[in-house]
Amino acid sequence: MLISNRASLSDIIGGTFINTVRVVLVSTLTYFINILLLDDQLHFPEMVPAILGTALAFFIGFNNNQAYDRWWEARIIWGGITNDSRTFTRMVLTQIHLSKNNSPNINEKELNFIKNRLVHRHIAFLYILKDFLRDEDKMYYLNYISASEFLKYLENSTNKHNRILELQARDIEYLYENKIIDGYKYLEFNKMITNFTDLMGKSERIKGTVFPTTYRYYTNFFTWIFIITGTLVISTEAGSWSILYASLLGYVFITIQELGQSLLNPFKYIPTGIALNQITKNIERNLLEMLGEKNLPDPEPIIDSNYIM
Repeated sequence: MLISNRASLSDIIGGTFINTVRVVLVSTLTYFINILLLDDQLHFPEMVPAILGTALAFFIGFNNNQAYDRWWEARIIWGGITNDSRTFTRMVLTQIHLSKNNSPNINEKELNFIKNRLVHRHIAFLYILKDFLRDEDKMYYLNYISASEFLKYLENSTNKHNRILELQARDIEYLYENKIIDGYKYLEFNKMITNFTDLMGKSERIKGTVFPTTYRYYTNFFTWIFIITGTLVISTEAGSWSILYASLLGYVFITIQELGQSLLNPFKYIPTGIALNQITKNIERNLLEMLGEKNLPDPEPIIDSNYIM
């Protein structure tokens, strides 16, 4: 995710260089074909690129709005995961404790073990979900889940993050059966697990829903037609300067289109994506600190002073 309010000239040139070269080449080629082969034989009215440019502006605007909506929804989802993670941990630490009505089957040592397991397992859930959304499998979550649980429940699971929530629900059920938590607390804990399920499902929906490729294909196709027709029309009045003018117009349209495309996959490991590494690392640090642990992992580093992953 970009964190700098300024873009350096090198970033702008580097990010748009290939498209700039393509636009200039197409404009140049169109100009010379017009001069050498089509001059006095084919005349494009000015209204063709004018109408096409207007239509493209609306079409690209619609595409970019939809792309930003996907990006912003993804950010809201992970903001919700952050808040609910802190709330869940606070509930574990403050609402799960021994009392006179508890079952004698659980002592203080076992209860503390279960509480720590609930929090650690939730950190594992975050990293498993992050890896799934980014098509990675770094297995960092093994630091927070026992080898026995991994082998029994996760190793062959096709949806590890959902399986983790099932294990969390089983622990909550166990605490309720042994009267560590009452019915009200039991419902609240299950509500939190349901919230994580909803947020997980929304993330999966964004990742699994491919933005229609026809939008990108036709937008690019019509943009190149606009560049070609624009060059032909401008060349009748501006001569060789039409290469510059048409290149400038084409550069604007193509760059704006590419900016929108960069937001279509918000979980992808790119500078414009959601900073899942930073978010999960911050949650991990917060939850471990709430547990009283001192050796916290280092914050996610900033890359080139511009973005964080």
